[in-house]
Amino acid sequence: MNHDVLTIGRISVDVYPNDIGIPLSEVNSFGKYLGGSATNVAVAAARHGRRTGVVTRVGDDEFGTYLERELDKFGVDRSHVRRVPDLQTPVTFCAIMPPHDFPLYFYGRLPAAPDWRISAGELDLEAIRSTRIFWSTVTGLSQEPSRSAHVAAHEARDRNGLAAGQFTVLDLDYRPMFWESEEAAREQVARILPHVTVAIGNDTECSVAVGAGTPDEQADRLLAAGVEIAVVKLGPDGVMAKTATERVVSAPVPVETLNGLGAGDSFGGAFCHGLLSGWPLEQVLDYANAAGALVASRLACSDDMPTPDEVNGLLAERGRTVPGQLTSEVSE
Repeated sequence: MNHDVLTIGRISVDVYPNDIGIPLSEVNSFGKYLGGSATNVAVAAARHGRRTGVVTRVGDDEFGTYLERELDKFGVDRSHVRRVPDLQTPVTFCAIMPPHDFPLYFYGRLPAAPDWRISAGELDLEAIRSTRIFWSTVTGLSQEPSRSAHVAAHEARDRNGLAAGQFTVLDLDYRPMFWESEEAAREQVARILPHVTVAIGNDTECSVAVGAGTPDEQADRLLAAGVEIAVVKLGPDGVMAKTATERVVSAPVPVETLNGLGAGDSFGGAFCHGLLSGWPLEQVLDYANAAGALVASRLACSDDMPTPDEVNGLLAERGRTVPGQLTSEVSE
């Protein structure tokens, strides 16, 4: 299968409370969903009509079976998903305390998780080379053999493919509990950045990657490291994207936040769709911002990823420019 978007990295069962606004100690019932940042991005891009796949690993257990079934449900190719017999499929609990408090509790991930067992020798490098967008996260660099696999995958990508509409994206997704220090994470990010054409992160994540500073300073450092498009999320001020010749800012799309956890992954999938559609960078950002806002206003992540019609509806409702002819621009 030729992919529009192929992601590599984290997968889990996300367990969200049905009782909103109270601590987990008081919650009586939960729902389970497919989760994991890299996997959610593949789901999000699939909702926009893109051919997507994920390179990851699950445990040889019932939760692994559940995640495989969910990938099929969402239309995400799982031909690069394998089972790891001696590890359990990770489960992530979240307390939902809107509008700003969504603590995560990772189970079955430390000291090891199946998706950290991806090794360089088992990668399908041809699939990685041929996909139009290859998406990875900093979390995948935190342990071996996953770290070496990520390096090998990035080295296999052709930076000259940018002219032909290929992009290599690094989500600067920094989770401190998975690293011994910020310095250790920065060292590994520095190895990858020369192979990356798009880097995406918030202020904290950019600080870990290239040091503290203003959003423009951080973007400039990412560009100096070889990135072609630096995306810096500005929190309540929206998101900025910068290239060697362009700087654009997309204002936030106001919604009533229910669960902010999946917003970044929804942003990522929509951002991929916009890049592949060839839209102006400002429209890509506006579209991705609206997609992220929609998920923030909903309970789930993967199950609640928006469709193009929903994103366009929100953009129109907020008086933003709606990119034209979305359905005709999706790859055949």
